Amino acid sequence: MQNDKRPLSPHLQVYRPQLTSMMSIAHRASGAFLCAGGVLITLGLLALADGPGSWTTFLEFCNGWLGKLLLAAAGFSLIYHWLNGLRHLAWDSGHGLDIKSTYTSGHFVMAAFVVLAAALVWFGFLQGRAS
Repeated sequence: MQNDKRPLSPHLQVYRPQLTSMMSIAHRASGAFLCAGGVLITLGLLALADGPGSWTTFLEFCNGWLGKLLLAAAGFSLIYHWLNGLRHLAWDSGHGLDIKSTYTSGHFVMAAFVVLAAALVWFGFLQGRAS
């Protein structure tokens, strides 16, 4: 048996990033951010149950820069995870499994994400400042 001292599988640096692999990584990351958003919702519910003082403190946090950043990350994660989840649901039903359809649906998810994320920023964060 010959020992070539080579790795058994290629390293990630060998591969060129592809839309499908990047979207898979982003789907997993968005799921993790959604868990963090769930913690934020839980803290909000606990503050609401604790009384007006705790609720006011929670709202002040959410209106600060860190709170807005966390809310935006949770919102973006929810949008992306939902859109890509619909794509996965279509795959589970046997639709769009060929390479062309996979890339077409991937580009559609990315375009829809940009539109919906821009709408979230506009209506969720900027609209209150316009008046």
